[in-house]
Amino acid sequence: MLIKVWTNKAASAIVAGTLLTGLVGWPTGAAVAQSPNASVRGLPDFTDLVEQVGPSVVNIRTLEKVRSSEPGAGAPDEEMQELFRRFFGVPMPSVPRQGQQPNRPQEESQPRGVGSGFILSSDGFIMTNAHVVEGADEVMVTLTDKREFTARIVGVDKRTDVAVVKIQATGLPAVKVGDINRLRVGEWVMAIGSPFGLENTVTAGIVSAKQRDTGDYLPFIQTDVAINPGNSGGPLINMRGEVVGINSQIYSRSGGFMGISFAIPMDEAMRVSEQLRSTGRVSRGRIGVQIAAVTKEVAESIGLGKAQGVLVRGVEEGSPAEKAGVEAGDIIVKFDGRAVEKPTDLPRAVGNTKPGSSVGMTVFRRGSTKDLTVTVAEIEPDQQASAAAPEEKPPEANIRHLGLTLADLTDAQKKEARVRGGVRVVASVDGAARAGIREGDLILAVANTQVNSVKVFESLMGRIDKTKPVNVLVRRGGAAQYVLIRPAP
Repeated sequence: MLIKVWTNKAASAIVAGTLLTGLVGWPTGAAVAQSPNASVRGLPDFTDLVEQVGPSVVNIRTLEKVRSSEPGAGAPDEEMQELFRRFFGVPMPSVPRQGQQPNRPQEESQPRGVGSGFILSSDGFIMTNAHVVEGADEVMVTLTDKREFTARIVGVDKRTDVAVVKIQATGLPAVKVGDINRLRVGEWVMAIGSPFGLENTVTAGIVSAKQRDTGDYLPFIQTDVAINPGNSGGPLINMRGEVVGINSQIYSRSGGFMGISFAIPMDEAMRVSEQLRSTGRVSRGRIGVQIAAVTKEVAESIGLGKAQGVLVRGVEEGSPAEKAGVEAGDIIVKFDGRAVEKPTDLPRAVGNTKPGSSVGMTVFRRGSTKDLTVTVAEIEPDQQASAAAPEEKPPEANIRHLGLTLADLTDAQKKEARVRGGVRVVASVDGAARAGIREGDLILAVANTQVNSVKVFESLMGRIDKTKPVNVLVRRGGAAQYVLIRPAP
């Protein structure tokens, strides 16, 4: 599982055992690089990089305020309380002495966690992970020269797990930001951070993969660099001494390092940090669609060819997508001139679009492509689409070879479901049932042709080979999905 909560309880952390350094039986003839070049062979020497980048890495401690009773305000000591409990079986009442007030709760700061960060600019802007500082009442930053500052949280973006804090200092050693496009799988990288509160700890490894999709808002850099609790927010550094990522997550079954770690790409992090520094928040676009993946089987059955784009399962009422003419069942294959290959491509592309922008979008609808223009809105909490409510039972028709019993939609049902046409499934057996279609579903299209009534559906069935599978566009609740029905043998 992915773990991103690196802020271990620093105050109570105890490191037991002996830390061993050196490698036993290392080949004497191993080649060691003497300078930080990108294209070295063998094992590189990281010493120059540590001296170069190390002063730019900071330790971040977070504090939280807790309420406690004010000591010495007339409360009996613990021994007296215990004696009273033993002899009388009840707690000893608290009686304030003359001239003293009863116990009053007061706030005190206690350690909350520890993480890492790095200096973005010489005037005190520092980048770290959002989960390192989120919810903290106080943030303390310690530099490598042991100077300590109270930091102000400039902005936090949970979606990308990026945060920026500010300390009152000048002349600080800022990092150099690397070009993520030049980063290659297999090249050496280094991390500096505070695992388990151990400041300025250096670990190294290689880039295992780029554009690793973990289901989060961003694609990650995957490495085998040892990352542990406390490393979060620290820099991932290439052999040119440039920061290419922010160490953020690991894959672990135990909570500790297991050989797979993930870093936020620096180009995305910088885009977020610029907005945080200028406005304190990140503005993202939205178009108001619910989407799903397009399977190879569906792509072939509807004439799309290969599995590409994203299926629009639902369109929010009044959303930019609805205003642009997007319909449930459309497959978005292009957004703002860029191909949409998988479901994560669209929200990332839309999210990076400035709200208010008019953007071109290409959809595949019933066998052909259609170009639309959508005006992107600013992201907001998702809205629940309402489901169609059942009404009076209209005349029915039985499509035996598919196992479907269908009925026309009334005007009220169309309005409730926000569709212009379609038929309602009254019963589903045999092939339809095996395909997952059930009572109450709406069928909006069959064989890439829109259906507005049972009569139209039956007419289409008369022209289709009854021995071959047929694709239908099914709407359930607020979502639509292509389904392949195989006729009963």
